[in-house]
Amino acid sequence: MAGIVSVSHADLAQRRKKLRRQRQMKIIQAIWRTFAISGLASGLLWVAIQPIWVLNAPKQIVVKSGNRVLPEGSIQSLLRLSYPQSLWRIQTSAIAASLKQQPTIAQATVRRRLFPPGLIIEIQQRVPVAVAQSSKARNTNTAKKQVSAGLVDASGVWMPLEKYKLVNPNAKLPSLKVIGLPEQYRQYWSQLYPTLSQSSVKVTEIDCQDPTNLILKTELGNVYLGAPSPQLPQQIKVLAQMRQLSAKINPSQIEYIDLKNPESPLVHVNQNNRKVNSLNP
Repeated sequence: MAGIVSVSHADLAQRRKKLRRQRQMKIIQAIWRTFAISGLASGLLWVAIQPIWVLNAPKQIVVKSGNRVLPEGSIQSLLRLSYPQSLWRIQTSAIAASLKQQPTIAQATVRRRLFPPGLIIEIQQRVPVAVAQSSKARNTNTAKKQVSAGLVDASGVWMPLEKYKLVNPNAKLPSLKVIGLPEQYRQYWSQLYPTLSQSSVKVTEIDCQDPTNLILKTELGNVYLGAPSPQLPQQIKVLAQMRQLSAKINPSQIEYIDLKNPESPLVHVNQNNRKVNSLNP
């Protein structure tokens, strides 16, 4: 029994010694880990505060739109950045939010570039579908000054023409024109434009100045639609059915086409202001 007890005491002592060594190794590893992390953090901080990580000029900013790199300085006026400025102190989210407030920009992301130091800005531009002006231009210089030109996208967002050309100096403008204040047609534009864009009848101008009568300038002549309403798709569908109207009536004699009631379309001609039922001439 004495031999067994002595062996057990020796085994226990060996285990205690082994446990002490393991605890010591864990403490040493923790100390080294702390030193390593502190050293790495200090190194990163030292690198971050070096003069190289500074935005010194607009040329360090790259602006992309899709796969296209925009010309240097194309939207510099919108960024409102001061130089020089630490790259790490620049609030990229604030810059992106500021850009998205611009009428010509739908989405924007901003990220830092480390090598070489700078910023990369990616924007998604609004696509204009119509040239917009607040009123028809007249011959007088005063009236011309009152005309405000801009662009409208498919959702009805109005964009200043000069700001769009600043980013897209060589862009081809849409052939469609819309006349009237944006607040006059914005509420129904998202319904009107898709309907017109799918029509087989070419529309070159939309006059929204009179809220009680929407006027289209088409290849068939002027078309009166009345006040915008849910029957717009039906009116445009009836207009497409009138493509052969020129075979029945000389286009030069047509004063306008009345589609206020799409179930009974009328063609007003200049000769004695006659009315013709276009479906039953």
